Amino acid sequence: MISEAESEIMKILWRSDTALPTEEIAAALDSDWQLGTVKTLINRLLSKGAISAEKDGRRFLYSAVLLRDDYLGHQSRSFLDRVFDGRLAPIVAHFSKHQGLSANDQKALQKLLQDLSGDDAS
Repeated sequence: MISEAESEIMKILWRSDTALPTEEIAAALDSDWQLGTVKTLINRLLSKGAISAEKDGRRFLYSAVLLRDDYLGHQSRSFLDRVFDGRLAPIVAHFSKHQGLSANDQKALQKLLQDLSGDDAS
């Protein structure tokens, strides 16, 4: 399981087309974390197998191994299981009641349901 702080490192790596050194990761973060904190988080991610390291001279370059879609799928499922007993309808009802659903959201949900049911009627 990746912590919230570790996910900030992952976001940087997912956005990058190339492997990055620690200093570039730290510079890209929107935080006041010290370089030592960033190194600690990188080491945790390495030990979890979420990222890989390759030697580049005297430094290491890091890249994501864990795919963003896999992470989002796990996080989404975990949230649904913990908060809504694994059911999707209650989360949509909750947001509809407390946040409101825009007309665009409603149309998107209707289209999704039509696509899932194979109904071609519009």
